[in-house]
Amino acid sequence: MIYSSIERAWRWGCAVAIMGVSVCTQASAQSLAEMASQGVGKTYYVAANGNNANPGTLALPWRTIQYAADAVTAGGTVYVRGGVYNEQVKIRRSGSAAGGYLTFRSYPGEVASVSGKGLSPGGQSGLIDIANQSYVIVQGFDIGGFTTASSSNVPVGIFITGAGTNIQILGNHVHNITTTVTSASGNALGVAVYGTNGAAPIGNLVISGNEVDHLKTGQSESVTINGNVQNFQVTNNQVHDNNNIGIDAIGFEGTSPVASTDQARDGVISGNLVYNITSAKNPAYGGSLGADGIYVDGGTRITVERNVIHHADIGIELASEHKGKVTSEVTARSNIVYDSYMVGVTIGGYAATVGGTDRCAIVNNTLCNNDINSTGSGEFQIQYHATNNIFDNNIVSAGAQGLFVNSFTRSAAAPATLANNLYYSAVGAASGEWLWNGVTWTGFSAFQIGTKNDSASKFASPQFVNAAALDFRVAATSPAVGAGVNLGTTLEGLLDIAGAPRVRGANIDVGAYEQ
Repeated sequence: MIYSSIERAWRWGCAVAIMGVSVCTQASAQSLAEMASQGVGKTYYVAANGNNANPGTLALPWRTIQYAADAVTAGGTVYVRGGVYNEQVKIRRSGSAAGGYLTFRSYPGEVASVSGKGLSPGGQSGLIDIANQSYVIVQGFDIGGFTTASSSNVPVGIFITGAGTNIQILGNHVHNITTTVTSASGNALGVAVYGTNGAAPIGNLVISGNEVDHLKTGQSESVTINGNVQNFQVTNNQVHDNNNIGIDAIGFEGTSPVASTDQARDGVISGNLVYNITSAKNPAYGGSLGADGIYVDGGTRITVERNVIHHADIGIELASEHKGKVTSEVTARSNIVYDSYMVGVTIGGYAATVGGTDRCAIVNNTLCNNDINSTGSGEFQIQYHATNNIFDNNIVSAGAQGLFVNSFTRSAAAPATLANNLYYSAVGAASGEWLWNGVTWTGFSAFQIGTKNDSASKFASPQFVNAAALDFRVAATSPAVGAGVNLGTTLEGLLDIAGAPRVRGANIDVGAYEQ
């Protein structure tokens, strides 16, 4: 595999093309003059050889980021010179719409490292904490080395809580945030946003261009949006080599004290590269598999689009872990999910005693060779309490197992409608398996006739350009070309995974790419 070269390129802020998808960090090479012109406040400097008795200028910088955080005002910028800063930083001030952002960033061409070495979380806390603040930018830092051996402590790389608006987390490298607790009570998080104010959300949030990796999170997640969070963007991040969920949008956990606002909502999870996400060696799960690449757990009105997920236990999951509650009105479109250890995409609660999935759409995705551990999960799985969902215009290319759809429960009479998909496996159409409401259908025709699903779908090779080289574009002669049904831009979006127009010509293609 090429993970090391991907990792190097992202850390240096280069653009990397993964299967035709351009992904890059938000870190930039702006000049000091350009950056200084962006705010009306003062510019301050911090350096590892500075002194807090200094005036905080470039020539005479301060020593600690915390000292600068307590001094900077709206429109101001704090540049942190390269070096190691062994401190927890609490941002206790806000910028404003009129005055401008408070900006904290590494000095251009240098990387400032905020290290948790030897520090204790003292409960749940971050190396960078933002509580009840607005108009804050944190950009270009290396944040890591924060760990605990106590179940009562939860280390976090960047922790945003309370309420607030217009917070941007850009181009940071968050890594090695870990719990060493060997029971199910251990927790740690990379980037965590907890909307804990029932009356006011954390809104207009942007988490973009970050790398979040080598975390040991116990029962927690790598990047999480939880509770009263509205209007958020999680885009163009690289999340990898973590022992639990990659990106998670959560509801119904009591994070917000008001039930009607206790739900991540109206967000976009787009353009992320998520890989090597598995709980196989996570002591909180006893070594069992179950870590999602991208998980919407009780969220609503969220778009999951144009992501690449591979070598996760579960590629994408849309469900709810709380009885009587559902993930709703989520669209997962134009994603590529391949080589999952279990299932490619799953909807519905994991047990009869939890919640489910309602009015969600899984459209124009490419699923290839998932369930490589032969767990019997298949490419597309439907679990408990799934209602009013659609699965349309997808390429489903199964491996040697030949299990395409795994709707193994009978908790809902019609959990989803399936249409205009393209199925393929080397086992052949007659030997492939589709499970529908607990009944196994062997052979594609038998499934179509017996369930009335996928009547216009096809079983044929998608003619990938080079699947072995992870190029999941299709040839011009592919049966996927022009074979989909136009669902409208609300469902299908404007762009395919490579950024091309989602519809070119009379009809939409099946799968993540458009010819």
